[in-house]
Amino acid sequence: MIEYIKGEIVELTPTRMILECGGIGYELNISLNTYSAFGSKTTGKIYIYEVIREDAHLLFGFAEKIERELFLLLTSVSGVGPNTARMILSSLPPSELVQVIGSKNEAALTAVKGIGLKTAQRILVDLKNKVKPMESMAGNLPEASVSNGAVTEEAVAALVMVGLQCGICWVSKKRLRKKRYPLF
Repeated sequence: MIEYIKGEIVELTPTRMILECGGIGYELNISLNTYSAFGSKTTGKIYIYEVIREDAHLLFGFAEKIERELFLLLTSVSGVGPNTARMILSSLPPSELVQVIGSKNEAALTAVKGIGLKTAQRILVDLKNKVKPMESMAGNLPEASVSNGAVTEEAVAALVMVGLQCGICWVSKKRLRKKRYPLF
């Protein structure tokens, strides 16, 4: 198992990162939170989770250990795969996701693309007792503090990359801003 990779960031997009270490370029699938954390850096240390399937070996990268732990918890829920977990982590920062699960906020989870009411309920039921110990760790995480314009453009671009239509993305961004989500 790979714990982390430290190296030079060769390429960075809202959904993936190429990290060079020891002459090897690793393609990592990342969330928007991780993208924001590494936005202006040229080198970095990223925590890894490897998914081995019949047809592919995939690496998922995370800026913080707690984000990786939440990813693992989310993928332990029936019906939530790695890409769905990454979508949830792109929509909700780790500290907010812990609060959403702790307060059993179905609406926040169903707002994420690909999460219906039944899946949201399953996530809340399966993770309610597992996330409680993590609440103290999540409280120490910094809130997103970046300029609204650049992050908004990047967030919309990332949402379009994962399959949403551009118009829907801008409407969603306006709704999120009204709810005062820190990333938008």
